[in-house]
Amino acid sequence: MSDDQPSLRLRLDLAYDGTDFHGWARQKQAGLRTVQGVLEDALSLILRTDAALTVAGRTDAGVHAHWQVAHLDVPAASLEQRTIAGDPTRLVRRLARLLPEDVRVHAVTAAPEGFDARFSALRRHYVYRVTTHSRGPLPTRARDTAHWLKPVDMGNMQTAADILIGLHDFAAFCKPREHATTIRELQAFTWHDVSTRLEPQTYEAHVTADAFCWNMVRSLVGTCLTVGEGRRDASLPAALLTETQRSSVIPLAPAKGLSLVGVDYPPDEQLAARTDVTRDRRSL
Repeated sequence: MSDDQPSLRLRLDLAYDGTDFHGWARQKQAGLRTVQGVLEDALSLILRTDAALTVAGRTDAGVHAHWQVAHLDVPAASLEQRTIAGDPTRLVRRLARLLPEDVRVHAVTAAPEGFDARFSALRRHYVYRVTTHSRGPLPTRARDTAHWLKPVDMGNMQTAADILIGLHDFAAFCKPREHATTIRELQAFTWHDVSTRLEPQTYEAHVTADAFCWNMVRSLVGTCLTVGEGRRDASLPAALLTETQRSSVIPLAPAKGLSLVGVDYPPDEQLAARTDVTRDRRSL
């Protein structure tokens, strides 16, 4: 897009089943199917310009999203074609006809001034779903429910989760990225028994933070599950918060159980200020 060409920033709210994707991010290796790649290809075809998406949070291979947020900048002229007529909301219908069934776009809107899907976000919400029943997940939930092979104690898992709440360096829980901080504020981490007659021994972890580093949620969940089954002592989470690099004692919970369920943003007039805060490197 040339610098002198008027552009418009669009916000996309979307969902996907991550089972058959190699994560969100487009990969250098040819032939790897990604959510970003599928969406950008469809948008480029409709808008007749190269589409480049920025997402609120990159998800790993196999991880799902009920409500993900992304943005892209497009030439204003791209929206003036007959099928869109300057109305970005019409993209929802166009995309529904082009996209595969495991990707859906809830809404497309003109983004307010200062909006950045990644840096304007206040917090992200995830849900992790797991069953410990010997049968495994219900067949209709097999793609979004993990199977943990041993029974767990909910009270012990919640005790472990409570220790992790707050502003910490989560280096022990994160796969490292060069020059990236692992300091995060974990704002909520609660376990819920969602068992029913059809889905006995089924649990959900609801996890909220200002941001998450690579593999962090699955590591947090894995830590609680090992404490819950009695393999590790309840003192493990506190000890892990003193570590300065990825810990080998934490099992990574299976990706299939994890879903991004929401992203929160401040009021429009605070978007630019929030972006400035997020871009600053955090410290304890």
